[in-house]
Amino acid sequence: MSATIKGRGSRHYLPGRFERTTTEAVDDGWAGADEPESGPDPLRPRTEVREERARSIISRNDSPDVGFSQSLNPYRGCEHGCSYCFARPSHAYLNLSPGLDFETRLFAKTNAPDLLRREFARPGYTPSPIALGINTDAYQPVERRLQLTRRLIEVMLEHRHPFSLITKNALVERDIDLLRPLAEQRLIHVNFSVTTLDPHLGARLEPRAAAPHARLRAMARLHGAGIPVGVLFAPVIPWVNDHELEAVLEAAAGAGAAGAGYVLLRLPHEVAPLFRDWLQAHMPDRAARVMAAIRQMRGGRDYDATFGNRMRGQGAYAALLARRFALAHRRAGFDRRGMEPLDCSRFHGPSASPQGELF
Repeated sequence: MSATIKGRGSRHYLPGRFERTTTEAVDDGWAGADEPESGPDPLRPRTEVREERARSIISRNDSPDVGFSQSLNPYRGCEHGCSYCFARPSHAYLNLSPGLDFETRLFAKTNAPDLLRREFARPGYTPSPIALGINTDAYQPVERRLQLTRRLIEVMLEHRHPFSLITKNALVERDIDLLRPLAEQRLIHVNFSVTTLDPHLGARLEPRAAAPHARLRAMARLHGAGIPVGVLFAPVIPWVNDHELEAVLEAAAGAGAAGAGYVLLRLPHEVAPLFRDWLQAHMPDRAARVMAAIRQMRGGRDYDATFGNRMRGQGAYAALLARRFALAHRRAGFDRRGMEPLDCSRFHGPSASPQGELF
């Protein structure tokens, strides 16, 4: 499959790194010119959503370069189809392609709200802020119908548990009625990932995510409702969107963002060949230059997973990027703003059973 696919970030069913065999479609010439091929149209793959009954729901980590110790993802796979998504390799564990399967074969953890309540009820549970939708976007298009994220937020509100979320989708506006009372108690931060202000580039990089102006509009509306919002310029891709760093921070500040950050492009495992293919399809004139700059910041490789380097890179370009961000951060007024820390002291477990009063 060589043509780009409308609404999809990948062009291929790239095999996962654990596969022992691979398949490849070949036209054997038996179909007549006016005879339609059987099966689904490979140039218009449909999105399939399957129910997953998860056994646990909170993931924990002690990574020194991320700002959270607990995370929660209601969905596996993401229909946004971002060509650079660092979570794509996770589909290989399901014997599915990190390419098209990742954005067309989704899994919804339908029991996630019940599992979260059960977690909060554990006698030894100690609250710390939960990052919601870190690997895959909790507000991707399927959320409009399934409302798993909304139900999880209801559980957070019920137990006064602090959390943050990051999204590329303006659908988050739907839940302002839940986010506002959480904000009044310092229990929520909402961050928007804004990769570009150019809608044409955005449509190629993140084909089913909200347009840049829609994200900024949602940011402004949440800010107007008293909900703390921030911006993440991520990923920074040399020779693709790096020139927009200052403009994105200025636009986000104008929409009410109180915090800002950035992350360099990450290409672990199958993401590297998928992104190189995306470059050849959409920016063949600069593909070699982009990858050369990336390898310069990754010790001569496509990716360096070392803590401290994986988010920022190393070398002259990475140092220049850090200086540019610091200056833009100050010029946009973020040094004078900042979001208040989330409050863990308000958390309460399930109310005591009324049966206890009988004894």
